[in-house]
Amino acid sequence: MTLHVLPDRTGSAAENMALDFLLLQRYPEPQALRFRHYNWHRPAFTFGYSQKIAWVSGQLPPGESFDLCRRPTGGGVVDHRQDWTYALILPRGHPWEELPAPQSYRGVHECLATALRLQAIPAGLKPPAAATPPAGGQAPGVCFQSTEIHDVIHELSGEKIAGGAQKRNKHGLLFQGSIAQAAAGPAMDWDRFHADFTAELARALSCEAEPVPWPDLAESEVEGLIEQYAAPEWTAQR
Repeated sequence: MTLHVLPDRTGSAAENMALDFLLLQRYPEPQALRFRHYNWHRPAFTFGYSQKIAWVSGQLPPGESFDLCRRPTGGGVVDHRQDWTYALILPRGHPWEELPAPQSYRGVHECLATALRLQAIPAGLKPPAAATPPAGGQAPGVCFQSTEIHDVIHELSGEKIAGGAQKRNKHGLLFQGSIAQAAAGPAMDWDRFHADFTAELARALSCEAEPVPWPDLAESEVEGLIEQYAAPEWTAQR
């Protein structure tokens, strides 16, 4: 079993969300595990599939220009203007794909925290008793304004460093994660983190990490799904 480490890409919010979903649905080697880090063409926010657009709109910075897109996964509002974003896809039948959501969430974040500690960042996981409710009673809320069980936190300051959201379907598990660069600290070597994180994931998932080229995906399907994720009907469907 292999963890395919895909090349970094930069896209719009709709493109990034569409590609994550297609890597779950249409990957040419469906039994391979997949990991990718990606960037954003312009300032962007994403929000959870089940969140209400009226509530989300009230959490966004007024008077600023940015992309906004509903994710295929759950979770809260995420500010991508200064984050390190990634996606992990596990195929149907993988032991972690079959775990309850809190356990798979913990497993990914344990690997992430280990990679941070390799750069002397005192990272750990939020224990159940210490989690804080979302602001305003909305569940889920704004990602980095509240902490969930097994979020990655700075063990000295208590500041949230990383969170994530998941989607399971007949093809497997999509995990979309965000790391707040400011919370990780200015001395962070992100290239080293990328290598350490994927190595820790491969170890925990009992596979080998292997850099691979970008997969061949049907261009018409890619364009169609990007158009769907960019449409106002998708953003405002709830």
